[in-house]
Amino acid sequence: MAAARVGERWAGFRRSPFLPATVLVLIIAAAAALFAGSYTFAMANPTPHQLPLAVVGARDDDALLDEMERASGTAFELHRWSYEEAVQAVEQQRVFGVVDVRGSTVRVDVASAAGASVAQVLQQAAVQVGATKGMAVEVRDLKPLQRGDPRGLALFYVSLAAVVIGFIGAIQLSVHAQGLAPVERIAFTAAYAVLGGFAIIAVVDWLLGAVRFPFAESWLILALTMFTSGMVFTMFNTLMGRWAMVPTWGLLVLLGNPSSGGVVSWPLLPSPLGQVGGWLPPGASVSALHTAVYFGGSQHVAPYFVLAAWTLLSSAVFVVWRRRSPGGRPTD
Repeated sequence: MAAARVGERWAGFRRSPFLPATVLVLIIAAAAALFAGSYTFAMANPTPHQLPLAVVGARDDDALLDEMERASGTAFELHRWSYEEAVQAVEQQRVFGVVDVRGSTVRVDVASAAGASVAQVLQQAAVQVGATKGMAVEVRDLKPLQRGDPRGLALFYVSLAAVVIGFIGAIQLSVHAQGLAPVERIAFTAAYAVLGGFAIIAVVDWLLGAVRFPFAESWLILALTMFTSGMVFTMFNTLMGRWAMVPTWGLLVLLGNPSSGGVVSWPLLPSPLGQVGGWLPPGASVSALHTAVYFGGSQHVAPYFVLAAWTLLSSAVFVVWRRRSPGGRPTD
C-alpha cells in the first residue's frame, strides 16, 4: 500500500506544474554557476599562448626577443618582413605588433584596436626588457581605439546586445505570436533584426557618440547577428520545445561570448576557447565589427561565412521540421 501511495503521488507530481518548476530551479542554479565560471575561466587571468609578431631590422635581436617572451609569458610567432610589409600585416590583422630593434633603441608598434589586452602585454614586456638591458624603448599605437571606447569593450557590448536581444526576440515571438506560420516567423525575425541593428547604431553612435560606425556595413553585421541568434533559438525550439532556452543560452552566452575575443583577445584566451570562438556567432560578430570599425579596408569573409552558415543551418532545421515547432495555424 505504501508503495502504491508513493507511486500515485509521483504520478501526480509529474502531471502537476511543480515538476517543470523544480527542473527550472535546478537549471537556473546550474546556469548561474556556469555563467560565472565560464567568464572567470576566460577573463580572470588572461595568459598569452602564441602571439604573432612582425620583426624588422637586424637579425641580432634574438636575445632581446627571448627576453620579451619570458617577460610576457608567451611564445612569439615571428615573421621577419620589411617595415611596410609589417604595417600591412597589422592592417590585415595577421600580426598584433611590430618590433624594430636598431642599435640601442627598441621600437614596438602595437595595435590596440586589434586587441587592447595584447597591446598592453607587448608594451609592458618591451618596457621591462628595455629597462633591464639599458635600451631606450619607444612604443607607438598604429591602431588606437576611439575616444569613446578607451578600453576596447564597446564593440563587445554592442555585439552582446545584438546576440541576447536576437534570441530574446525569438522567444517572445514563440510566446506571443504562436499563430505565425514558419515563413511568417522567419520574416518577423528578420524584421526585428533589421530594425534592432539600426536602433543600436542610432543610440551608440548618433546619440552617445561612443563609437563611430561605418553605417551600412555595421548595420548589416548587427542585423545578421540578431537574425542568426533568433534563428538559433527557433531551431532549438523546433527540436526541444519549451527547453530550447537551455542549449541556446549554453551555445551563445556560456560558450560564445567568453570565447568571442571581445574582452580578451584570442591569443590570451585559454586554448580551447581561442580555437572555437571564431566559429560561433558571437565571435564572428565581434570580429566583423572590429574589422569594420578599425580595419575597414581589410574585412575578412570568414565572420560573414560563420553567421550565414549558422543562419542557414537553423533556418533549414526549422523549415524541415516545422511541424514539430510549437505554434502555427491550421492549414485547412
